[in-house]
Amino acid sequence: MHDFMLLGLLLAAIAIGFGLGIRHTTRRHHKAPAAPSSNLSREYFVGLNYLLNEQPDEAINTFINALDVNSDTVDTHIALGKLFRTRGEADKAVSIHQNLLARPALSRSTNEHIQLELARDFIALGVHDRAQRLLRSLLEQSSDEAYRYAAKQLLVDLLEREKEWQNAFDVIQPILKQHPGMRRPASHWLCELALEEIEQSSRALAKKHLKKALQLDERCIRATLLLAELEMDNGHYGRAIERLDHIPQQDAAHIPTMLPALQRAYVRNDDIAGLEKHLYRLLGQAPYTSVIIMLGELIHQRDGVDSAIERTGEWLRDAPSLGGLDYLLDLYLESQRLSGRTSPDTRLLLLKYHTDALLKDRPRHQCRRCGFASDALSWQCPSCRRWGTIKPITGVEGE
Repeated sequence: MHDFMLLGLLLAAIAIGFGLGIRHTTRRHHKAPAAPSSNLSREYFVGLNYLLNEQPDEAINTFINALDVNSDTVDTHIALGKLFRTRGEADKAVSIHQNLLARPALSRSTNEHIQLELARDFIALGVHDRAQRLLRSLLEQSSDEAYRYAAKQLLVDLLEREKEWQNAFDVIQPILKQHPGMRRPASHWLCELALEEIEQSSRALAKKHLKKALQLDERCIRATLLLAELEMDNGHYGRAIERLDHIPQQDAAHIPTMLPALQRAYVRNDDIAGLEKHLYRLLGQAPYTSVIIMLGELIHQRDGVDSAIERTGEWLRDAPSLGGLDYLLDLYLESQRLSGRTSPDTRLLLLKYHTDALLKDRPRHQCRRCGFASDALSWQCPSCRRWGTIKPITGVEGE
């Protein structure tokens, strides 16, 4: 990080030197006195000396003092402001960018660029209300599509952080056709709105928002799960099962996520045989550990522990996993207890100890984008803040 900062300063120094060189050339062209440019050159080399001696604060202050604000140097001032913000000194970046905005001679495009950077400074400082005002002003006044889109992205990010889901959706909705990458976040904002409406007993409006979420992103697992829960709350268990049956086509990785709701729907519908049949179908699509364990438990309850051991062992031969082995050991230990053994086989207990230790505190979900891992499922990654990227971990140590 330190090397990166010094590299940034060095690049800024080169840009400043270029700017000073232009100004010096211009002054020579107009026969300006030589003393000022000589003084500027002295300040510039003092700054370089600070930089080479790894004194970045002194270097930056010297460069700022050496460089007047004009059309030739404004980009360098903006770069210095960004550098301050990157270093965590957003207050200094604010000072630089506000100083630039106070100059009346800047072009409209440059002024809008500086406003965007100032909004980023305020976001870095946590002054979200001032950032919002700047961004909304840009959206109202700017005719540059690039700046308008950048302002919308920053404003949406702010509104999302503040959990203002409806406002975020209203900002982004007009450009969803041009920017399809925003459809997934928008679908999750609608899910968040639906959750708020469910809490307020506005179920009809919640259902409307969830259907809209699926129109925006047909792979929105969260919307499908919430619609299934609404159906169950209304006693429509068959409809809930139909909803859940779409999830393997939406994203097979989320089959383990849907299992608790699927089991609940079949149990409430008093159809355990239907649940078993459904689980066999899921097992054929993707032999996840959660499916194997749920099927094993159904067989255990109906046919006894030995039948569960036999079937579970067969499935785990084709799809081995640590969680499956741990469940199988539980079945073996129970089988020994039911057979009349006063104490379980110490070898099984040792294996069980090791599987428990290996599974302890092991994350069950992971972000497919940044690698963030956790036990619980989050619909928005706390690390990279992407929506819908966290999924159950698969493989020997997972599903």
